[in-house]
Amino acid sequence: MSRFEISRRRCLQLTAAALGSLTVSGVALPVACAKKPQPVALSAQDKQDVARIEDYLNNLHSVEARFQQYSPSQGLAFGKIYLRRPGRLRVEYDPPNKILLVADGIALSYYDGELNNLDQVPLSLSPMWFLLKDKVELGGDVTITSFKRAPGAFEIGLVQTDEPDAGSVLLEFGDRPLELRQWTIIDKKNQEVRVGLYDARFGVDLANELFATPKRKSKRN
Repeated sequence: MSRFEISRRRCLQLTAAALGSLTVSGVALPVACAKKPQPVALSAQDKQDVARIEDYLNNLHSVEARFQQYSPSQGLAFGKIYLRRPGRLRVEYDPPNKILLVADGIALSYYDGELNNLDQVPLSLSPMWFLLKDKVELGGDVTITSFKRAPGAFEIGLVQTDEPDAGSVLLEFGDRPLELRQWTIIDKKNQEVRVGLYDARFGVDLANELFATPKRKSKRN
């Protein structure tokens, strides 16, 4: 496999941590002596806004949307994302990419149709696992590492408290109405993948088949 192919696969894998991606072989496995992340100091107003964000995320039971992914090393990619809480995620890339990422509630699967290769890791190793939980809580097993506000917008940085090497996430929200606009996955080497949503539909019925684990194609003689 070429160095470019390895880099391309890593970039696409990070999106699954994505929610996303939002991982797979790109996930950094936990290190025994990893330091606990330091939470940011929040003002009373910050805490109120964090509570609003929690309520908003807990009301996102299902989402179907187009996405645009960008990384400095690989440029733009497009596709479609399906999310159904708890634990279900599907990320499809537009051709010519033959990449499919699926979370079935237990594992996060990365299927490369070009190589007919399937990799899996526990869903809990995704840095955005908290978004797929039955109840989203921005505290406890998730540490808020930054909180910034701008006119009509928020940015909140998050990391898994017990798995900081799984990567960190920046969520960007518009305000009034509160709306998730994009997220950025940052791995331990400080490499970033940014994913923005558009044409989103919320509260849609999503079939179970969308979240079935991908299977390798059988080889023909």
